[in-house]
Amino acid sequence: MPIYSLFVFPSKLGWMALVAGGGTVQRLTFGHHCSEAAKRAIDTELHENARLVEKKSPLVRRLRAYASGEPDSFVDVAVDLEDYTPFQRQVLEECRRIPFGGTITYAQLAARSGTPRAARAVGNCMAANRIPLIIPCHRVVSADGTLGPYSAAGGTAMKRRLLALESQKLA
Repeated sequence: MPIYSLFVFPSKLGWMALVAGGGTVQRLTFGHHCSEAAKRAIDTELHENARLVEKKSPLVRRLRAYASGEPDSFVDVAVDLEDYTPFQRQVLEECRRIPFGGTITYAQLAARSGTPRAARAVGNCMAANRIPLIIPCHRVVSADGTLGPYSAAGGTAMKRRLLALESQKLA
């Protein structure tokens, strides 16, 4: 396994941990109460093969700015989707096209991904997203208008917070 860089930093959305290497983002976690909690949220094997980097990268600056309310789509950020199935990769790539401040339903995302009857599978794919914010799974909501679950730290309350943060910047 290659050596990756681990960035751990505070933001207005709580502590974040970002693992990157080989020109792609491997993992991102956020919403933690301390740096240690953010580090613990990264896969053990990946964490053990990452070196902590003290200097901040341009992506760290962008994530902190996003957490402060600055619009960013992150569509230019390369992500590692190798461990996902072809279906999951298609869904995650389509999810990246949801614009800042927008939402779509699980069923709509399934249809856009070419599998219109797979809304439940899309929900499972969103729950398995290891790169939230950059792959904005918080923008996918239930057909009845409710937010639905959110697997990042803070759960549905964090999802509500992200959608509110984005809607304020559109006004």
